[in-house]
Amino acid sequence: MKSKGKSAILFFLSILLIGFLAYSGVYGVTIGDYRLKPFSEVINKGLDLQGGVSILEEIQGDKVDKETLDKTVELLSMRVNKMGVSETVVTKEGQKRIRIEVPGKFDAKEVVDGVAKTGELKFVGPDKSVILTGKDVKKATAYYDQDGKATIGLELNDAGTKKFADATQKFMGQVISITMDDQVLTAPSVGAHITDGKAVINGSKTIEEAKREANIINSGALPVTVKNVESKVVGASLGANALPLSILAGEVGIGIVLLFMLLYYRIPGLLADIALILFVYIVLATFANINATLTLSGIAAFLLTVGMAVDANVLIFERIKEELKSGKSVKSSIDTGFNRALSSIIDSNTTTIISGIILYSLGSGTVKGFALTLIIGVVISMFTAIVVTRFLVKLAANMGWLNNKWAIGTFGVHDYRKGVV
Repeated sequence: MKSKGKSAILFFLSILLIGFLAYSGVYGVTIGDYRLKPFSEVINKGLDLQGGVSILEEIQGDKVDKETLDKTVELLSMRVNKMGVSETVVTKEGQKRIRIEVPGKFDAKEVVDGVAKTGELKFVGPDKSVILTGKDVKKATAYYDQDGKATIGLELNDAGTKKFADATQKFMGQVISITMDDQVLTAPSVGAHITDGKAVINGSKTIEEAKREANIINSGALPVTVKNVESKVVGASLGANALPLSILAGEVGIGIVLLFMLLYYRIPGLLADIALILFVYIVLATFANINATLTLSGIAAFLLTVGMAVDANVLIFERIKEELKSGKSVKSSIDTGFNRALSSIIDSNTTTIISGIILYSLGSGTVKGFALTLIIGVVISMFTAIVVTRFLVKLAANMGWLNNKWAIGTFGVHDYRKGVV
């Protein structure tokens, strides 16, 4: 009786928590001065959902190496992000082309002019004076220091060495900002009078961040000439029609899945539905937290992962049925069913994740969006199926909810009640 009561408390607390999360995700919740925003307000929408500008830039030149292409992409990203549109997408297309998508902007000329300018790197003192420009920098290198921290080593030419020596003496203990197109790249404090033209910039969180900043400092401006070869404006009407229809399709699809699981598997199906609601919440919350951009292809991948999440539950419940047919008790059948279905679930989802990684690595634009959503959804579906559904089913078994054929939807399984433990 103690175990039954404890299971009942845990079960209803779990239902309340999942219900609260689902409600906050749809409508938002205000707690005192803090507001949990609904997903409709926090998830970025792509170009195909809210309209905007899409341009294709091509690097001029016969041979463009990967390093040059990466530098150009990084600098173009900085420039378009200055427009205040966090959902901007800058991706490589082929060996020489770069696709830039700016949702919410409808002036193609403004975007094209913004990315085509030469660019200017500056070292700016606390008094707003320009100390150095990109012409004064000989080389910037990213590396790990003796303490294992990501660091940028800076080497200046003769003219830059003299200017920097004067500046570090003048601004000792103050901040010198390094900017690109007037956007602050990093802002280190002066810790020593540097006379040899070799400086160290600390503060990078990762070696990747240090490499990115070093690349920008090295380039000083766009390392190549880029030419606009295509520009188009996607009307907001497309997104206005596509988004509501996509949401409707998702609601209908998920609703049918929930109804099928409930009618066919009864109580376990209901528990799987609850886990599926949590799955939807976690996927959308992940999208919001990683600042991902949702597109039509991403919505398609999301709905696909809903089906895959249910598929894992179907495998588990059918395994449980087989165990019940062999005369095992409910609790024993649940444990064995989950364990035996585990290998199939992991195998099938692992192959899907590998496919998603390949698509993300080799694809571009909408293909990357589809692949990213697919990978996130599959990983989370494994968690909800293996952990959450199992937790709820075991609580239901402890409460005695699965002690008859109707409750578990066994359809032809013999009467196993005498085997209950």
